[in-house]
Amino acid sequence: MQHVLRGSPDTCVVHEEAPPITSGEGEPERNFVATLPTEMSVRIFGELDVRSLCRASLACRQWNSIIEAADNLWRSHCLTRLAVCRREVDGDRREGMSWKITLVRNYQRGCVKRRWLKGRYSDVRSAEDLPPNSMCPLDVETWGEILEAELER
Repeated sequence: MQHVLRGSPDTCVVHEEAPPITSGEGEPERNFVATLPTEMSVRIFGELDVRSLCRASLACRQWNSIIEAADNLWRSHCLTRLAVCRREVDGDRREGMSWKITLVRNYQRGCVKRRWLKGRYSDVRSAEDLPPNSMCPLDVETWGEILEAELER
């Protein structure tokens, strides 16, 4: 234990501090995942938004394996996103897809739907004029919404 003096010059208290957690080489450990139980790391990762969670999964193999294995991290984000169709989400779940895959699939569909509804492609005259990533499989209800929006323009 290391003794540390704390307080003002008039009053001084001696505290015992635990030595810093170190890696095998004696360097301070900077990877909290290596020192915490997996459940605690998952709780910390659970506080991240989707973009930060994806970035954290790229930080190192250990973080990636924990984030990829914790399906509940993706579930909460998937349920809060505006999915194109609840049936799509339910269908993905029945097929045994992970929440992450469901989130990614529905996020892409949601972006395409929003672009179409905003009229971004209203002036397109043929399929060749469509920009890349402007199409993806959508359900009948979504195409109906898009068609109605186009007819109103």
